[in-house]
Amino acid sequence: MSGRARGAVAIGIATVVLFVISAIVAPQSVSGGAISAMLPFAAILAVVAIGQTLVVQQGGIDLSVPGVFSLSVVVVTKVASSGTTGAIVMALVAALVIAAGAGAVSGFVVARFDVAPIVATLGVNALLIGATWAVSGGAARRTPNGLSDVIGSSFAGIPVTVLVAVALTVVVGLFVRLTPSGRKFEAVGASPRVATAAGIRPLGYTLSAYSGAAVLYAIAGILLTGIVNTPGITEGNTYLLPSVAAVVLGGTSLLGGKGSVLASLIAALFFTQVDRLASTLGLSYGWQIVIQALALGLGVAFHSGLNPGVLRRRRTETAPRDLVSSE
Repeated sequence: MSGRARGAVAIGIATVVLFVISAIVAPQSVSGGAISAMLPFAAILAVVAIGQTLVVQQGGIDLSVPGVFSLSVVVVTKVASSGTTGAIVMALVAALVIAAGAGAVSGFVVARFDVAPIVATLGVNALLIGATWAVSGGAARRTPNGLSDVIGSSFAGIPVTVLVAVALTVVVGLFVRLTPSGRKFEAVGASPRVATAAGIRPLGYTLSAYSGAAVLYAIAGILLTGIVNTPGITEGNTYLLPSVAAVVLGGTSLLGGKGSVLASLIAALFFTQVDRLASTLGLSYGWQIVIQALALGLGVAFHSGLNPGVLRRRRTETAPRDLVSSE
């Protein structure tokens, strides 16, 4: 079984166990109504986690999630405030273009100037948070009915948010795993030097990772806007830690290379149910953050074989030969 498959199976089993435990200790947390209310938010986290997976596959961690997510919410609610179809379309396009540009800036700084991803994305996040406050004026706006009518709807009983998350998982997963560009993308993440020696230029793949991830964060922000009547201007703050934790629990190496967006999607469901269970049991938001942090630590320990030296050794490894093949 491949590493990707092991990660998906492991988090899948953990998720099943979590739902069984939830049914025992807090049956109301797994009722039909509770599941229906939880799935749209799990889907939104999954979209963010897919984006974070792309960046982690390039050996980075994207701290610009809050800024991109929140700014997309503000841009959509402000530009589409009239509620007309034209205004809504313009708002969606604006949010996605701004996100792509912000991600490209992060990727360019990381690839061209060799700045640590955490530092580069933290700086971009600060700029985006500032822009969020400047655009919104510190005030939240209502979601246009036209947008909520579409995103808040269901198809064949399945929420649109879930359908979008599944579709993005399939598209991104197939692209990375089955296309020559996807294999080169993983090669660059595993070892930029080896990829360069094989004739692959890392810059384009790094830019695509950060830009694509930012677009996914914006899509997640748009989805949230569609299911919340008046989304706040700091909505993105709650998605940074869970997105990283979901990627780690899904088995994607923090050192870059191969990863699984399917495992990240399942991990997003896991974390959303953890939050729902904690809320049902009366635990405060602070304890939910503690649980997420503990899960992140356990995920790192588990996937490094409970051996602190594994991460150091892997830094010296070269990229697998099949990764640098364009065939």
